[in-house]
Amino acid sequence: MRIILFSGKGGVGKTTISAATAYKLSELGYRTIVVSLDPAHSLGDAFDIPEDEKIKAKGLPIRIKDNLYIQEIDIQEEIDRYWGDVYRFLEILFNTSGLGELLSEELAILPGMEEVTSLLYVNKYYREKEFDALVLDLPPTGESLRFVSMPTVLKWYMKKIFNVERTIFKVARPVARRLTDVPLPDDEYFKAIENFYEKLKGVDELIIDPEITSVRLVLNPEKMVIKETQRAYLYFNLFGVNVDAIVVNKVLPPELEPCEYASRWVLTQKKYLETIHSYFAPTPIFEVPMLEDEVVGEEKLKVLSTLIYKDQDPIKVLYKERPYEFIQQDGKYVIKLHAPFITKEGLSLIKGEGEIVVRWRNFKSHILLPRKLRNYEPKGARIEDKYLYITLE
Repeated sequence: MRIILFSGKGGVGKTTISAATAYKLSELGYRTIVVSLDPAHSLGDAFDIPEDEKIKAKGLPIRIKDNLYIQEIDIQEEIDRYWGDVYRFLEILFNTSGLGELLSEELAILPGMEEVTSLLYVNKYYREKEFDALVLDLPPTGESLRFVSMPTVLKWYMKKIFNVERTIFKVARPVARRLTDVPLPDDEYFKAIENFYEKLKGVDELIIDPEITSVRLVLNPEKMVIKETQRAYLYFNLFGVNVDAIVVNKVLPPELEPCEYASRWVLTQKKYLETIHSYFAPTPIFEVPMLEDEVVGEEKLKVLSTLIYKDQDPIKVLYKERPYEFIQQDGKYVIKLHAPFITKEGLSLIKGEGEIVVRWRNFKSHILLPRKLRNYEPKGARIEDKYLYITLE
């Protein structure tokens, strides 16, 4: 099964691109499910599904047509299915602290619950092999990064903290009951977490396997959106998740009927499109024109899917080579940049604002630096086996 994640800044059109991709996959004969992880669901709206049908589904898959299902995760329903004992303890804890019942119920849904619940479905669908393709419409960038990092964090917690914490509470619980009314988690709480973790086993390997999982970043040709996409590109790269395409949505066609307003926007977008290519090449970049009307319903999604992929098959891994990575050699940080064509003649390295700019003839690459390395400077470089190694100090 292929897993394709769509991430990007809020409002760039991730849901529409996800829906169009899923539609294209189903048209090509792949059994496809597209799942929305965004708390502000609009996936059902993209397919023009009536509201009462979405409510009736209670967060479970809805059949659109042969080979195509959609699912909008409902965290309240998922609490009953998976989080029962954990949620009940947290609700009691907040209520005991003096907060009202309604507020306690809301606060008991902690950050990360939705992401972890979504990972359960990823693992479930992969193990059961019911679908050929799983398309995930991720929430905005920050939550998307939490989604891909959650398996690693949870694995660390279960190995390093869980058993110690369980033992401490087992010993402390009888004593604490005599001293305070504040509830402590019982063994059912820990059993629920343990059971949850068992269902998640292996999902961390799925997320970083480039043959299975790809991230496709969606953006608009706008300055702030490009900057956030550049950061997302860096973070997914650091997590080891393969970014196999960049989708530039809502591109104004150059032949737009001329007027001062439209002409300015076309020129502005042209400038930013050049920036996007310099930032993200050689990762494939798809430019998607802005349509005359909103994309709602199967017919419009079919048109959009053709504009995005043309004759390409979206299930394929479109790009697999990691463009760059940060490694340590001899106690120093080094950028390992894939550059099979580059030579020393005409090569220059420039430290920009939080990034390293590599220039060589017509080639230019912007490498955003992690926060820890923001103040580092390029102090040397060497070319070896199709890679450029840049030493930072």
